[in-house]
Amino acid sequence: MDSEPVLFALEGSQEFGQAVASQLGVSLATHEDRAFEDGEHKSRPLQNLRGRDVYVLHTLFGEEALSVNDKLLRLLFFIATVKDAGAKRVSALLPYLAYARKDRRAKSQDPVTTRYVAQLFEAMGVDCIVALEVHNQGAFDNAFRCRTVHLEAHSLFVNALIDRIGNEPVVIVSPDAGGTKRVDRFRDAWAGVAGEQPPTAFLEKRRTDGKITGDAVVGDMTGKVAIIVDDMVASGTTLLRAAEACKNKGATRVFGVITHALFGPGSEQLYRAGAMDQLFITDSVTPQQEPGAQGRVATIAVAGLFAQAVRELHTD
Repeated sequence: MDSEPVLFALEGSQEFGQAVASQLGVSLATHEDRAFEDGEHKSRPLQNLRGRDVYVLHTLFGEEALSVNDKLLRLLFFIATVKDAGAKRVSALLPYLAYARKDRRAKSQDPVTTRYVAQLFEAMGVDCIVALEVHNQGAFDNAFRCRTVHLEAHSLFVNALIDRIGNEPVVIVSPDAGGTKRVDRFRDAWAGVAGEQPPTAFLEKRRTDGKITGDAVVGDMTGKVAIIVDDMVASGTTLLRAAEACKNKGATRVFGVITHALFGPGSEQLYRAGAMDQLFITDSVTPQQEPGAQGRVATIAVAGLFAQAVRELHTD
């Protein structure tokens, strides 16, 4: 497309949006937000969008000021408004996509919210969804009929970890058997930077009378630095259990690599008994609370991933 892209960032995502805009060399587009006494809300773009390539950025995690449902509905309405204003193409940039974990039915009559959210976006006329590290990439791609772009921060994490670990032997660990594909992609990213593929391992939950009683480690980590890779952390229970299992199986140190650090209530347990040496996260969300470990959390900026995605889409 001939003109530069138009980038909006909605309320609660302006700081991230400004970082993307700076990398693109553009200014954030202006819009009006208006709240009404009855609780309803209106967002209106303040520039001519006819024939333009528009990108709307919003990270869909709940916080005190705005719930995840507030953010989702405002984003959907704004996308429809931009489309009605004559935009040639509208893409949603989602550092964190809500409702992505429920991608299949575990019980009879369970909701499949990933698919329902996709239908809402498509009903508003979105042309492309750009999301960072969704829970299940296959389910994400299949839920949408419009174009999807799945971003991963693996290479950014790898560079930061190599600076921290050096040449020590490592093993890439999934905290459960369901995350092995994510671990394989992380291992490939490690090989792309370090020149060799490290071994992998995963944890298998042991159950007694239907209750989780511990984790069996599948893979060797004796004398190695264990790097636990997962898409998100909330309470930290799964990550802590994995870190303790790695230490018990002979890992010299344990690092966590988590894309979306929600840090809900209970996450302060992450550093109990020193099982976790350091946690690497991205700035895809603003954590609900810090885990209470000064200097033990390293944050990786991912605005550059979204800026590059916009460049590629805009010139497509």
